[in-house]
Amino acid sequence: MTDVDNGVLHTLFHSDQGGHEQVVLCQDRASGLKAVIAIHNTALGPALGGTRFYPYASEEDAVADALNLARGMSYKNAMAGLDHGGGKAVIIGDPERDKTEELLLAYGRFVASLGGRYVTACDVGTYVADMDVVARECRWTTGRSPSNGGAGDSSVLTAFGVFQGMRASAQHLWGDASLRGRKVGIAGVGKVGHHLVEHLRDEGAEVVITDVRAESVVRILDKHPTGVSAVTDTEALIRVEGLDIYAPCALGGALNDDTVPVLTAKVVCGAANNQLEHPGVEKDLADRGILYAPDYVVNAGGVIQVADELHGFDFDRCKAKAAKIFDTTLAIFARAKEDGIPPAAAADRIAEQRMHEAAAARGR
Repeated sequence: MTDVDNGVLHTLFHSDQGGHEQVVLCQDRASGLKAVIAIHNTALGPALGGTRFYPYASEEDAVADALNLARGMSYKNAMAGLDHGGGKAVIIGDPERDKTEELLLAYGRFVASLGGRYVTACDVGTYVADMDVVARECRWTTGRSPSNGGAGDSSVLTAFGVFQGMRASAQHLWGDASLRGRKVGIAGVGKVGHHLVEHLRDEGAEVVITDVRAESVVRILDKHPTGVSAVTDTEALIRVEGLDIYAPCALGGALNDDTVPVLTAKVVCGAANNQLEHPGVEKDLADRGILYAPDYVVNAGGVIQVADELHGFDFDRCKAKAAKIFDTTLAIFARAKEDGIPPAAAADRIAEQRMHEAAAARGR
């Protein structure tokens, strides 16, 4: 058995990050598709989570990411009050170069073969138009365009939910939910981040941004000639003097042994998944007096939207559900204080309790 096999199988069967019910490796040579579908937990219902299209350095990295993301979706869906378990898929490749209609159709056939155990949607590197193609082969597809019976772009409510998490953090830390006059740093102003900028500017916050794509930064600065500034990279952003809130809105692992010690912000609340690079980072944040709003709680607006699509989408109904992220975040902070643990651990306990109760009710 190879070292790669040992690493993946150990993660799946033996580590605290494993415990997944099913992992499917998908390959279609004709289209070039190589994908991983991971189903973590279905105690609450069919697994729901997006499809990430990304040029991973190795197949092992792709599998590891799928496992981590699927596990995160179990907790996210539980905390969002949804009757869905956690799943995630990753397609290996450069979406700008490798994405084709044939590849997406092949992927849709693999998702369909699971018979509804996994419901897919958009994620990094996939968009509404892609889900329209996938849906031609798979009815368990959300995040479709309104013209194809879907709800459209889920990043709108994702950003709204993160904004509610920021307001709850401000309420908890400073006794006032208003973000007027607060300085907020956003790393990544793409699908979700640019909507978040709008909420913050409407509230009267000062915003500092960065993104690996220069055109994304230019777009924001052109629209907001005042109240928004930019720095060269994330390393500069986390060191900005007087930063009140740091919002990681790109890929995971933003909070780690290198970034936490130099972070100037008093609050971390962003849209990225899996922001904590490894267990223990949540304690490092707490030890520094930095309030962490758990990522999978505050970024649940998008999954609330795509879940609603399965029952006939209603934007106002979804926005009302996403607004409850404010109360959920406050409840997590209260539980953390009561139990004497970091907020991330408190959120995990609440989510695990809901999954355990659902499993027990089903006799599992």
